[in-house]
Amino acid sequence: EFAKTNDFCIVTQDVDFAERSRLYGSPPKVVWLRCGNAPTKQVGSLLRSGVEIIQELLNNPSLHCLELY
Repeated sequence: EFAKTNDFCIVTQDVDFAERSRLYGSPPKVVWLRCGNAPTKQVGSLLRSGVEIIQELLNNPSLHCLELY
């Protein structure tokens, strides 16, 4: 509810948020990290490499969830 109220995007490895997004849409938008229990450096690299598609998610009202591998 906090993310929804404040127009935040949730970045998570938890499938529950992705499923919620599929059922109810957004807000909040969800970036679902599918990298397993990875080191912080690897997660940061994944997010940096996906910056353009993440921006597309945030700017496109018809998109609700993004999976990053």
